[in-house]
Amino acid sequence: MTIQSAPSGPTAEITLHPVSFGHPDAIALNDRVQLEYAERYGDEGDVTPLDPTMFAPPQGLYLIAYDAEGTPLATGGWRTQDENDEAYADGDAELKRMYVTPEARGLGLARRILAALEADARAAGRTRMVLETGTKQPEAIALYLSSGYEPCAKFGHYRFEDLSRCYAKPLQG
Repeated sequence: MTIQSAPSGPTAEITLHPVSFGHPDAIALNDRVQLEYAERYGDEGDVTPLDPTMFAPPQGLYLIAYDAEGTPLATGGWRTQDENDEAYADGDAELKRMYVTPEARGLGLARRILAALEADARAAGRTRMVLETGTKQPEAIALYLSSGYEPCAKFGHYRFEDLSRCYAKPLQG
């Protein structure tokens, strides 16, 4: 299955494909984003526990954007969250592993993936998309704010960290 929007211009040949978080391309892109996190934050990267089954439909979705030659350029996923001891709320869909390779930045791929993930989570009955990012990722914060996300109470693995920022966007209504 391919998720296809109707862009024009340089991204017209880019398609979004649902894959497992355990897919070799997903693993390779995750390794790249972990290196970037480690570089930006001076640590080992994001150590939030993730399992490929967390992104399996209908409880989630993981997407990779590929160019016409089959090169993976960007990634992102969502997973179901409900009320728990990490401060999630019933109906939450948590955005994870949004990443665009440096060579593909500026093409609007993050917005395409974000819109597709929001639509899928909405169709799955989730009522709010939530995400955690950090202060050393200003481009991510700008993307989320310009896409209708607002700061919210902290949740998740990094909720007690000073550099952590959490955002939410209603998906219903």
